[in-house]
Amino acid sequence: MTALTVPARSGHDADLRPVPWRQMAWVTWRQHRIALAGVAMFLGAVALWLWIAGLQLHHAYAAVAACHPASSSTCVAISDQFNSAYGATAELTAALLQGVPALIGAFVGAPVLARELETGTFRYAWTQGFGRWRWALAKLLPLAIAVAAAAGVFSLLLSWYYRPFFADGNQTALAPSVFDLRGVAFAAWTLAAFAIGALAGMLIRRVVPAIAATLAVTAALALATGLYLREHYITALVTSNPNVPGSPMGSMVNVPGSAWILSQQWQTRGGQPVSQPALAQVLQGAPQLYAGKGGVPESSSATQYLMQHGYTLWTTYQPASRFWPFQWIEGGWLLALSVLLLAVTVWVVRRRAA
Repeated sequence: MTALTVPARSGHDADLRPVPWRQMAWVTWRQHRIALAGVAMFLGAVALWLWIAGLQLHHAYAAVAACHPASSSTCVAISDQFNSAYGATAELTAALLQGVPALIGAFVGAPVLARELETGTFRYAWTQGFGRWRWALAKLLPLAIAVAAAAGVFSLLLSWYYRPFFADGNQTALAPSVFDLRGVAFAAWTLAAFAIGALAGMLIRRVVPAIAATLAVTAALALATGLYLREHYITALVTSNPNVPGSPMGSMVNVPGSAWILSQQWQTRGGQPVSQPALAQVLQGAPQLYAGKGGVPESSSATQYLMQHGYTLWTTYQPASRFWPFQWIEGGWLLALSVLLLAVTVWVVRRRAA
């Protein structure tokens, strides 16, 4: 009997034992250690800069915190000087860091499956006792946990860096520019971006288009959340009392300076909205407001004048005390979305033909 006529062993494939999860995790580490090292180096470099800049920032803020009373002209001048010196840098830093989750999702999440699907090496993996769904899980779960944990640690440093700007209560921790950089939101957004990238890579099967799709989808989701969704997590508060010294409605609680102002609307005694041109026309009848002001009345003086003539300013806002409820709400739905996207990715792996 020659080798060509030897009967096939029908039970051979059935006798193959699946590759242990530990070995699959080791393979995942070997394949993606460069990407993970890149994330660690990038976040480490940014963290080092934040630490050095943060030490200077906190040292400068110590003079603001030590000044009493805080409402005195001297303390106000010191606070204004601090915000003028460090505020622009902090805003630019926040704007740049907004893109970090999307970048991690694009350059770590998108290639996870797309690279092997594009090159065809996934077929070899499926014949080595891995199986489709085990292959997908072994790649997705360890990397998802790793990037989310790294982002969570990084957000602690971000919270420390921005702490002086919220300590005096004049800036809100709910501001869209910094809210998703702190607490659990930063890790949740990073995890969601990774899940978006993984699904995009599985559906598109090409690395570069998957990266572009991940950046676009993550940016669109973040923009929609910041502009429309986040403010509705909890019903906003409404008050008719502005922060005006000597306001005739001073018995009511003022809107705190740390509140997230959603909208403000002037109304007449009958509750009718008043447009800005109509308000400007009313203020033109008070020339004393413009005296020595260069043709522009002070905001507080104009507000007092309008209130004295029967107009009411209604303010809709979210208090800064809701920071952690908002964090848990956003982190919760992003975690649910991430789990759903990863589950869909595994399902597509199992259902899609090689």
